[in-house]
Amino acid sequence: MDPVSLQLGTSHLWSWLVRLLSKDPEWLNAKVKFFLPKMDLSSEDKAQDAAQGVILQLGRLHTQGRATWQAFIHCVCMELDVPLDLEVPLLSTWGHGDGFPSQLETGEESQPVSQLHHGLKRPYQSCGSSPRLKQCKKQQLELARKYLQLLKTSAQQRYAGGSPGPGQPLAFHQAYIPPILQWSRTTAPIHTQEGATLAEDGTDVSIRDLFNTRADKGPRVTVLLGKAGMGKTTLAHRLCQRWADGQLDRFQALFLFEFRQLNLVTCLLTLPQLLFDLYVSPEAGSDSVFRYLEDNADGVLLIFDGLDQALHPHCSREKEGPEDPSPALALFSGLCRGTLLPGCWVLATSRPGKLPDCLPVEAATVHMWGFDRPRMEEYVGRVFSDPLRQEAALAELRESRHLRSMCAVPALCWVTCLCLHRLLPGSSPGQAAALLPTVTQNYVQMVATLGPRGCLPPESLLDLSEVALRGLETGKVLFSVGDIHPSTMASGAALGLLTSFCICTGPGHQDTGYAFTHLSLQEFFAALYLMASPKVDKTALVGHVTLNSHWVLRTKARPGLLDHLPTFLAGLASCACRPFLSLVAQRDETWVSAKQAAVMQALRKLAARRLTGPKVVALCHCVGETQEPELASLVAQSLPYHLSFHNFPLTYTDLAALTNILGHRNAPIHLDFEGCPLEPHCPEALAGCKQVENLSFKSRKCGDAFAEALSRSLPTMGNLKKLGLSGSKITARGIGHLVPALRLCPQLEEVSFQDNQLKDWAVLNIVEVLPCLPRLQKLEEADLIFLLSPPAETAAELQGAPDLLGNAGQRRRRAELQDRSLTLRLQQCHLRVHDVQELIAQLQEGPHLDVVDLSGNQLDDEGCRLMAEATSQLRIARKLDLSDNGLSVDGVHCVLSAASTCQTLEELHISLLHKTVVFTFAPEPEQQKGIRRRAALWVSLTHLMPSEPLLHATRIRLTHCGLQAKHLEPLCRALRGSCRLGHLDFSGNALGDEGVAQLARLLPGLGALQSLDLSENGLSLDAVLMLAPCFATLQWLLHLDISSESQHVILRGDRRGRDLAGGSLPQFPAGAQFLAFGQRRVPRTFCLSQCQLEPLSLTRLCETLEKCPGPLEVKLSCEVLSDKSLETLLHHLPRLPQLRLLRLSQTKLSPKSPLLLADLFSLCPRVQKVDLRSLYHVTLHFKSSEEREGECCGRFTDCGLSQEHVEPLCWLLSKCEELNQLDLSANMLGDDGLQCLLECLPQLPISGSLDLSHNSISLESALGLVKTLPSCPRVREASVNLGSEQSFWMHFSRQEEAGKTLRLSQCSFGPEHVPRLAAGLNQSLKLTALTLTQCCLGLEQLTLLLSLLRWPVGLFSLRVEEPWVGKAGVLALLEVCTQASGNVTEISISETQQQLCLQLEFPRQENPEAVALRLVHCDLGTHHNLLVWRLMETCARLRQLSLSQVNLCDTSSLLLQSLLQSLSELKTFRLTSSCVSSKGLAHVMSGLSHCYHLEELDLSNNRFGEEDTRVLMGVLEGMCRLKRLNLSHLPLGSAALAELTQGLSHMTLLQSLRLSHNQIRDIGAQHLAAVLSELPELRKIDLSGNGIGPAGGVQLAESLALCKHLEELMLGYNVLGNDTVLRLAQRLPHHLRVLHLPSSGLSLEGLLILSQALDGCPYVEEISLAENSLAIGVPHFRQGLPLLRQIDLVSCEIDNHAAKPLAASLVLCPALEEILLSWNLLGDEAAAELAQVLPQMGRLKRMDLEKNRITACGAWLLVEGLAQGSGIQVIRLWNNPISPDVAQHLQSQEPRLDFAFFDKQPQPPRGS
Repeated sequence: MDPVSLQLGTSHLWSWLVRLLSKDPEWLNAKVKFFLPKMDLSSEDKAQDAAQGVILQLGRLHTQGRATWQAFIHCVCMELDVPLDLEVPLLSTWGHGDGFPSQLETGEESQPVSQLHHGLKRPYQSCGSSPRLKQCKKQQLELARKYLQLLKTSAQQRYAGGSPGPGQPLAFHQAYIPPILQWSRTTAPIHTQEGATLAEDGTDVSIRDLFNTRADKGPRVTVLLGKAGMGKTTLAHRLCQRWADGQLDRFQALFLFEFRQLNLVTCLLTLPQLLFDLYVSPEAGSDSVFRYLEDNADGVLLIFDGLDQALHPHCSREKEGPEDPSPALALFSGLCRGTLLPGCWVLATSRPGKLPDCLPVEAATVHMWGFDRPRMEEYVGRVFSDPLRQEAALAELRESRHLRSMCAVPALCWVTCLCLHRLLPGSSPGQAAALLPTVTQNYVQMVATLGPRGCLPPESLLDLSEVALRGLETGKVLFSVGDIHPSTMASGAALGLLTSFCICTGPGHQDTGYAFTHLSLQEFFAALYLMASPKVDKTALVGHVTLNSHWVLRTKARPGLLDHLPTFLAGLASCACRPFLSLVAQRDETWVSAKQAAVMQALRKLAARRLTGPKVVALCHCVGETQEPELASLVAQSLPYHLSFHNFPLTYTDLAALTNILGHRNAPIHLDFEGCPLEPHCPEALAGCKQVENLSFKSRKCGDAFAEALSRSLPTMGNLKKLGLSGSKITARGIGHLVPALRLCPQLEEVSFQDNQLKDWAVLNIVEVLPCLPRLQKLEEADLIFLLSPPAETAAELQGAPDLLGNAGQRRRRAELQDRSLTLRLQQCHLRVHDVQELIAQLQEGPHLDVVDLSGNQLDDEGCRLMAEATSQLRIARKLDLSDNGLSVDGVHCVLSAASTCQTLEELHISLLHKTVVFTFAPEPEQQKGIRRRAALWVSLTHLMPSEPLLHATRIRLTHCGLQAKHLEPLCRALRGSCRLGHLDFSGNALGDEGVAQLARLLPGLGALQSLDLSENGLSLDAVLMLAPCFATLQWLLHLDISSESQHVILRGDRRGRDLAGGSLPQFPAGAQFLAFGQRRVPRTFCLSQCQLEPLSLTRLCETLEKCPGPLEVKLSCEVLSDKSLETLLHHLPRLPQLRLLRLSQTKLSPKSPLLLADLFSLCPRVQKVDLRSLYHVTLHFKSSEEREGECCGRFTDCGLSQEHVEPLCWLLSKCEELNQLDLSANMLGDDGLQCLLECLPQLPISGSLDLSHNSISLESALGLVKTLPSCPRVREASVNLGSEQSFWMHFSRQEEAGKTLRLSQCSFGPEHVPRLAAGLNQSLKLTALTLTQCCLGLEQLTLLLSLLRWPVGLFSLRVEEPWVGKAGVLALLEVCTQASGNVTEISISETQQQLCLQLEFPRQENPEAVALRLVHCDLGTHHNLLVWRLMETCARLRQLSLSQVNLCDTSSLLLQSLLQSLSELKTFRLTSSCVSSKGLAHVMSGLSHCYHLEELDLSNNRFGEEDTRVLMGVLEGMCRLKRLNLSHLPLGSAALAELTQGLSHMTLLQSLRLSHNQIRDIGAQHLAAVLSELPELRKIDLSGNGIGPAGGVQLAESLALCKHLEELMLGYNVLGNDTVLRLAQRLPHHLRVLHLPSSGLSLEGLLILSQALDGCPYVEEISLAENSLAIGVPHFRQGLPLLRQIDLVSCEIDNHAAKPLAASLVLCPALEEILLSWNLLGDEAAAELAQVLPQMGRLKRMDLEKNRITACGAWLLVEGLAQGSGIQVIRLWNNPISPDVAQHLQSQEPRLDFAFFDKQPQPPRGS
C-alpha cells in the first residue's frame, strides 16, 4: 500500500468504521434511534459481541437507502473525532454517492462543504438536529499528497548521481558500508536485544530497528552516539536517501536538519517555518499540509544531525503550539517531549557527552561504532574496482596492524584508501603501508595526493590552515564567503578539501556556506598552522598540547572542537614530517625541529604526570603519532601497575594505541575496564600484548560479539594470569567462543564469569576446561566459586623462594594461596537431631571450612546445643549458621552454656523473632600471629599493662528473644562460664523494670564487660535511675547512654579505642584500650535524652547522681525545660562535687534562663564556665576540688538579650569574684542596650575580654564608646567593626591601664562626625593609640581631625587605613601632617598597605635648631618652600620616618632632602621596597648626610645601581652613631661590600647588621670578617642567602667568636658545611638567642657537634636547621634549653629512628611554643613518641607534622596525648596518609587536629 496516495479498498474502510464506532456504542444507538424512530431495538441481543452489534446496526441503517446512509456518514465525520486519513476516504467513498462495498448503490456526488478555519474545533451536532455538510478535505489531502511527493523528488534529486551535490558529504559518492550499532539505553526494541550488533543488509533491517520500539505513545526519540569520524552524518543522509528510494515506507515524510546550519539562524521560528522555510516549501496550502502532518505524525521522521554542536539554549518555558516562535533547539525540545507534532519520530546524532535536558529519559540511545575487520575489507574492496589494485590494497590491510587500526574509523578509512590509490601502483608489498604509519602522515599523504605535482602551494596551505584554526577556536565549522580568501576557497573546493552548499539563515534568507569535508581534516590543518606559521611562537604552540579529559563530557553540554588537535600536533612533531613542514613553512629544517622539540618536551612533561584513564588514552594516541620509541618507553614505564578505565567509551583504535605503548613496557600491568561502552571488536587490538598480567572487563555493553573478538586475542597474550568478564551480557553463544580460547591459555590462574546470562549447561562447558588450566586457582561463575589448589611444583616454587619477596606479584599470589577458603551449605536439607552426631564426625574429619551453613533444618534445642558444644572441636574459621532450626527461649541458655567453652568464639547472635542463630569465630591461634604482631605496636605505643590479655572479646547478642525477668538468672549463670565476655546485647526483649533491677544485681558477677545494650525493653524512668548506681558497683562502666523516646539504653566502657570511620584502624585485641599514658581517671558520662525533665524527676536524678563516683559528666536533652525545672537542676549542682560537665542540648529554654545561669557563678563557686547558645544549648564546666581557684567565663550568645536584661544581668555577674571572659554576641542590645552596658562596666569584674559583636549597633555606639572610655579604667583595648561581619570587642587588665588602644573599622564617618570624634578623643586622655580602618575618612576629614586633636600633654598614635592613602602620594600625605596641632614625632607611610601612621606629642614645642633652619627657607614664594616651612614647624621633633612600598618621585625626594636637613632629632629612617630614581636617591642621601643622630637606617628591598651604591657608601662613612643597618636584598657585590666594610669600622655602636640575599660570596665574607672584630656592640647579624661557601664561612665563624654580645645569628641558605659549624660550635656566643642555619649543607656529623655546643645554653630561644639532610640525626640534648621557644626541623629527612631521641630532647625544653617537623619521614612510631611528651610541654602552642607518613593510628595517639591536658592549639597533619573520612572523624573528636591545606590555626585572644 502506498502511504502517500491512500488508495484504500472499501473493505479496509468498512473495518476502520466498525472499529471506530465500537469505541462509542452509546452515540451509535442514539443515531440509530434518530434515523429509525419506528424500529424496536429492545429485542437486540445484549450478549452478542460489540463488533457484531455495530455491524448489525450499520446494516439496518444501510437498508434504509442511500440518503439515510450518506447523512449518517456525514454525522460520523462531523460529530466524532475521526482521523484525517480516515475522514477523507469516508466522505469521498460513501459521502458522495459511492456505494457500500457490496450493497451500496452509485449515486450523485455531494456538494463540498465550507472549509473550517485552521485551528478551530469541529462543532458538535446534537442528535436531534439535521446534519450539516462538513468541509471538503479532499483538496487538503491532494495538497498534502503533492507536498510529500515534492519532498521525495527533492531528496531524489539531491542524492542522484555519483558525485556529491551541494551539502552532500564527500563520502556519498564512495562505497557505503553500514556501521555497527549497539543499543545502550532504550525502551526495549521488539526485534533486537540490547547490546546486539545491528548489521545492515540489503533490506535495511537494522535501520528499521532504529525506529521499532515498544512505546506506541509518547515521544519516539532515538539518539545516535558516535565519536568523530564514525559516520553519523553519513548515516543520516543515507536514511534520507533510502527514504527517497521508497525503502523506509513506514514514513510519509522525512526532514533532515544539521545543527551546524541551524546555528546560523538567529531569528525565532515556528515549527511550520522550520519545516517549510528551512527545508522544502509546499507549492500551496502550507496550513493544510502542516495539519496533515500533525494528524499523521506517526509517519513523520525528523533527523537532527550534530546535536553536540547546538549553540543556542532553548527557552525555559515550554511551548504549547506551533504558533509560538522559538529558537531551533527549543523546537527540537518540543518535538522530543511531544508538545510539538506529537507522535512523530525524532533521530538525533551526537558525539558522546552530556546530552541536553530537553531529551526525554525514555529516549533510546544507540552507540555507533566503526568498522570491524570484515567491514574494512568490504569497504576497501568496493573502493578499488580494479581487481589488481583491490587485491594489493587488501594485502596491505591484512598485513599491517596499524593500517587496520586507522581503518577502524570510517573517515580515516576513506583517507587511507585515497592514499593507497596513489601509492600502490609503484610500490612493493608492504611499502605502501610503511609510508602511512600514523594518522597525521595519512593526511600528509592525502594532501600530496590531491595537490598538483604532489603538493599544494605553501601559501594556500597556510591560508587554509589559518582559517581552520580560527574556526576551531571560535567553535565554527561553517564559513561564509567573507571568512576565506577567494583563491584559497577556490583551490580548497577544487581539490575536495572544502565543500560548498546552500544554507538558510532564516525564512527567505539563503547564503552559500563552506566547510571542510570532515572535522578531523579541519583539525589537521589547524595543527599544521600552529607548526608551520611563523606567527605562532613556541609558548602558544605548547599551550595547545593538552589532554582533554573525557570526564568533562559528563558536565559539558557542548564538547569542544579541539579533541584531536594535540594528536595531530604530536604527529607533525615526528621526524618524518619535517620535510613537509619545512616546505609549508618555507623555513629550514632547523627552525622546524625547534618547534617539534617544543611539542616533544610538552609530551614528556605530560608523561611524568599521574593521569586518569581518559588522559592516558589521549596520551597514547599522541605518543604513537610521534613514532619516538624513547618517549613511548617513558610513557609505558610511568603507567601504574593497576590501570583503570571507568565510564567512558573506548574504541578499537583507542585500545590499539594503548597496546602500542604497552609494547615498550618491561613490567606487567593490570588493565581494568569498568562501565565503559566498548566497541564490540576492540579486544582484537590486545592481540599479542605480552605485558598484560590481569585483564578485567565489567560492562553491560559487553556481549557475545565482544566475547568472540576477545577469544581471538586471548591465546596470544602469553603472560595473562587473571581474566575477568563479570557483569556483562555474555550468553552461552559467547562462552562457546571463549572455551576453545581458554584451552590455549594454560598460564591462567584466575577466571571470573560472574553476573552474566549463563545457563547451567554453559557453566558445565566452562568447568570442562579445568583440566587444561593447570595453574588455575580460582574460577567464579554465577553464584559458584571454585577455589583450587595450585600444582605441587607451583606451591613449592612459591614457598621455596624467599629471595623473591621483593616481587610484588609473587607476594600477592602467595597471599591469595594462604587466604583460600571453603564453604559448606546444607540449607533446608531436613536435618534432625539424630543427624547431628554424624554431621559433627564428618566435619571433624573434613578440611578446614570457612563457613558452615545449616540454616532452615529441624535441629531444635537439642541439636543446636550439640552443635554449640562441638564448636571448639570443629575447624570452622569464620561462621556457623544454625538459623531457622526451631530454637526456643528455653534452649537459649543451653546453647550459651555449650558455647562458653569455645576459645575462638567471637560473636553469638540469637534472635528468635528473626529465627537467627549465628556463631562467628575469631582466627585460630596460629592465624592470630599476624594480629599479635599488629597489636605489638599498639602495646609498645600505649604502655599496655602486662596483666591485660591479647585476646579478643566475645560479643553475645540475644535480641528479640522475648526474654523476661525470669530468664535472666539461668542466662547469667550460663554467661559466667565465658571469661572473655566483652559485649552483651539484650535489646528488643521484654525485661521491663523488674528485669533491669535484677540485672543490676547480677552484672557484677559477669566480669568486666565493654558494653551492655538494654534498648527496647519497655523501661521507665525508674529503671533508668536504677542503672545510675551501677557507676559505683561496676568498675568497667564509664558511659550510660539513655534515650527515653527511642528506648535506647546502652552501658559501655571507654569507647575511645573503637575503630575509626568503620574500621579504618588496624585490628588490635580487646583490652588494649588506649590507656596510652599510664592509668588516668576517665570521666564517667551519664546521657539522658528525649525525656520529660520535670522538677520531681530532676530531683530524683540528682539525688541518684550524688552517689556516683567521679569525675562525672552529665548530658541531658529534652524538648522543653521550664524555669522551675532549670532552677531545680541548678539548685542541686553544689551537692555534686564530682561533676565536671553538665550539658543541656536541643532543649528549649525560656528568655529568663540567661539570668538564672548568670546567678550560678555566685550560687556554685565551682562553676568555671557557663555557655548558653540560642536558648537551646547549655554547657557548664566545673573546677575540681584539686584545681586552684581559676577564672570564670560566661557566654550568652544569641539569647535574645535586649536593653531590659542588661542591668539585672550585670548585677548578677558582679557577684562573681573574677570573670575572665564575657560573651554577649549575637543578641539584640542595640545602641541603647550597649550604652547601658557600658555604663555598668565599672561594676563588672572582667579581667579578660568582652564580646558584644552582632548586636545591631550603629555609628552612635562607636562614638559612645569613645566618650565612655575614660570611665572604664581597666579597659586596655577596644575594637569596633561596623561592616558586614560586625564585631565589638573590649579587652581588660586586672589593674588600671596607663594607656588604651581603640580600633574603629568600617564606621562610615561623615563630615559631621569628625568634630564629635575629636571631642571624644580629647576627653580620653589615657587613649594612646587610635586605628581607623576603612572609615570613609577622606583627606579633608583627616586634616580636620588632626587640627582638632588637642591634648594637654602626652603621646598619641594615629593609624589611618584607607584606599586613597595608596594613591595620594608622599607629598599629599606629608602635607596632611602639617595640620597636626602637636609635634609629629613619627611618620610611617605604606602605599601598598594603604596606611598612614603618625605619632603626635603634646604640647607642641619648638626646636631651636629647627627654627634656625626654618629661617634659611624663609622664601615662601613657592608652594614647595611653604610646605617645607610648615613641615619643619610640625615635624621639628620627628624621630622616625618610614616609607615602605612608595613611589617616590623627584619632587618628593627633593622635599625630603630639605626636610631631612632640618630633622636634628631623627633616629630612624626607613625607605624599603620602593620605586625611586637615581636622582631621587641622591636627594635623599644628601638629606640623610645631615642627620647626625641617626641610629637606624633601613634601605632593604630596593633596586640600586652602581652609582646609587657609591652614593650610599659615601653617606654611610659619616654615620658614626648608627646602631641598626639593614641593606638586605640589594645588589651589593663583593666590591661594594669592600667599600662598606671601610665605613663599618667607624660604626662602633652598631648592634644589628642585615645583609641577606646580596650574593657577597666568599670574598665579601672575608672582607666582612676582617671588620667584625671592630664592632664590639654587635648583637644581630643576618647574612642569609649570600652564596657563602666553607672558605668564607670558616673566616666568618672565627670573627663572630670575637663578638661577645652577639644574640642573633642567621647564616641560612649558604653552603657552609661542617667545617664552619665546627668553628661556630667551638666558640658559640654566650648570649646567643636565635640561631638560623637552614639549608646550610649541614650533615649528621655537624649536627652532633652543634647539638653538644648548644646543649645547656641558657638564652637560646629559636633554632632553625630546616632543609638539611639530617637523616636519622636530630638535635640531642642532655641538659636542655630552658628558654627555647621555637625549633624548625622542616624537610630534614627525619624518620622514625630519630623519634625517641627527638622526643627526649624536646621534653628538656620546657618553654617550647612551636615545633616544626613538616615534610619529613615520620610515621606512627614518631607520633607515639611525640604524643607521650605532649602532656609534659605546658607552653607548646603549635606542632607542624605536615607531609609525613603518619596514619590514622598515629593521629589517634596524638588525640590521646592532647586529651592529657596539653595547652597546644593546633597540630598540622595535612598530606599524611589519612583518608578524608577518617580525618573528618578524628577532627570531630579533637578539633585541634588540622588536616586542611591552609593553616587554620586559631588566633589567641589579644593580650594572651
